[in-house]
Amino acid sequence: MAASEERARRYLVGLCWPDGVRRCPRCGHDKDYALRSGRVRCADCRYTYHDFTGRWVNNGCLSSADWLKLLSAFEAERTARETAKDLGLSYNTVYKAFNTIRFAILAHALDARQLLGRNSHLGLVPDGRAAGGGSAMRPDRSPVFGILERQGRAFVDLVPGFDAQTILHFSHSFQLQVVRRGRIVYTGPYQRYQTLVCCVGDEMALRYLGPGKGRVDIDDAPGFWQFSTARLLRFHGITWQRFPLYIKELEFRYNQRNNELFPRLAQYVCDIVPDFG
Repeated sequence: MAASEERARRYLVGLCWPDGVRRCPRCGHDKDYALRSGRVRCADCRYTYHDFTGRWVNNGCLSSADWLKLLSAFEAERTARETAKDLGLSYNTVYKAFNTIRFAILAHALDARQLLGRNSHLGLVPDGRAAGGGSAMRPDRSPVFGILERQGRAFVDLVPGFDAQTILHFSHSFQLQVVRRGRIVYTGPYQRYQTLVCCVGDEMALRYLGPGKGRVDIDDAPGFWQFSTARLLRFHGITWQRFPLYIKELEFRYNQRNNELFPRLAQYVCDIVPDFG
């Protein structure tokens, strides 16, 4: 499909409007009229839009064929740098598109409302430009996720009230085992969780956690954590602001590891960007 822009667009439009009826993204009315610009105007509320308005796939000036190629590369776990070279696109364009896909994945997580939106302390705000980055968050306040696995499915939960400082406090005061791998910090078992994990800034990692040696129980346990650690280390330069996007992507990949990802990813990016307030 990616060999033809017409076919690629037809595929994505079909995902946007599966029943073949185009509806206004603002009021839901199904009557419109065409404008010279190629857009349409709602006959009810007069809102001007096109097929991808308000959807993740509208982020960036990318063709439909480029989106299909990017989704395929993302499914195959190609890095942004590798994909930029393969497709002849700029690194920034690919990086932005990959993060858009990660936002779309996160928007379908059970805890999406906790993680996204202007009321979230993480500062991850999905909008038409897939903004975000946690500008109001400090490295020592980066969120902590608890990981557990049941019957082959992983659950990566945001732990309310916990941050990187909490892990350090528990390590010093309650002898909770803590290991560092680059900027990724994780622990031994805690309550119902197999491990607690977060991402910290370089200064905090070196000052309080040393060179990053040692092992904990989960390092030797097959399953989600072994699946994730090698992949996390491949994300060179992962930041504590963006860490929630990556850990939730890995939750999605692990739980869908026996399924083809491309159709689901294509549907996700064609969905309307949700408004979590």
